[in-house]
Amino acid sequence: MTIRKAAIAAAMGLMSWSAVAQAADPAAKAPATGAPKSIWEQDTLTGDWGGARNTLKNQGIDISFNDIAETFGVLSGDLERRGSYEGRLEFSVDADLGKLVGWKGASTHITVYNINSSSRNVAANVGTIADPSNIDALQTTRLFTAWFQQGSTNDPFSVRIGQLAADDEFITSPTAGGLVNSTFGWAGVLAADMLDGGPAYPLAAPGVRVQVKPSDNIAILGAVFTGDPAGAGCSDRPQVCNRYGLKMFDMDGGSLWMGEVQYAVNQGKDTKGLPGIYKVGAWYETTEFPDWISGANHSGNYGIYGVADQTVWKGAAQSMSVFVRAGAAPSDRNLLSFYVDGGFGFKGLVPGRSDDVLTFGIAYEKVSSKAATAALPTILDDEVVLELSYQAQLAPWWVLQPDFQYIVHPGGATSVANAAVIGLRSTIKF
Repeated sequence: MTIRKAAIAAAMGLMSWSAVAQAADPAAKAPATGAPKSIWEQDTLTGDWGGARNTLKNQGIDISFNDIAETFGVLSGDLERRGSYEGRLEFSVDADLGKLVGWKGASTHITVYNINSSSRNVAANVGTIADPSNIDALQTTRLFTAWFQQGSTNDPFSVRIGQLAADDEFITSPTAGGLVNSTFGWAGVLAADMLDGGPAYPLAAPGVRVQVKPSDNIAILGAVFTGDPAGAGCSDRPQVCNRYGLKMFDMDGGSLWMGEVQYAVNQGKDTKGLPGIYKVGAWYETTEFPDWISGANHSGNYGIYGVADQTVWKGAAQSMSVFVRAGAAPSDRNLLSFYVDGGFGFKGLVPGRSDDVLTFGIAYEKVSSKAATAALPTILDDEVVLELSYQAQLAPWWVLQPDFQYIVHPGGATSVANAAVIGLRSTIKF
């Protein structure tokens, strides 16, 4: 039995806790008013586990199992025109220490992934800088994030410490989150330029994040991470060097500092205006980076970025939002010197399907002039990603997502034929 099958079986087995949960919580014996009438109406596939899930949550423990499975086919391009499969089983536990032990405002979180995929993934088949799949990773079971937090993100002050993922909080765009290509999450200008991809999926890193909210509209984030999420002295692929996500206490490899200022508008439920969020950020890495031409080491690396995500129209059961993000980094030591993406999301496009979302995005990744010079005689210029994706909410616990991507100059090489990729993703909350 695979780890994925075992975990799913364990989730199903928790449903047998009904008698225990009812004994611990008499209120769980009677169904709540307005309870779902069928499996297609409940929030998760396995429901409330006979009352056990709700009992645990009332006591401060929230357990979640999610499964993402997807397949891609490469329709055109110069490399491998073949299919691939990526899968990820997610197990998370969130603990409210206020409910659990009386520690007001404190919480913990842990996420473990079981990643499984075909021997040759879609990124290898296409040869892109931006991975067409944002769950693609080395096949393994790994600890991803594990942290303690004092204060919520809505409080005037909060601090988070542990093994952190920068892409959970930095340079995020709610609208871009509807897309599958990894560059619309942890943007290519960070993933390609930071040491071993930076502290983002699938490699989180030890760190501390502080957030200050001087007002309801403004949030200031600052964080420091260990500089190399693969661990010091890695001479293999980063994911191989840190295969199980357990190099939590490896503090070598310099440090990465990130800061971001966020301005949010019309975020309340009763607000009459259209919601939006605007961000500016910067990062600095303290380790040495070699020059593309001379090979001499530069002391440190850095970049800047900005994000805008705004709802531009809202109807009774429909809405449309747009996003744009951009970033830049020095040309002499980075693969990408400039990056910009943008697009839109339309919720409720099909009448009667108000929870479905159609998202379109386009990303431009500029290969730095110095990296292009070092690559001669191969001619490198830029890579452009276009993606159209539709999230069909078949049930509260199940999303089916057909996806189409077209990549211009895969890998930034002008001599490589453009690639067309079609995919289908299923996301199930157990």
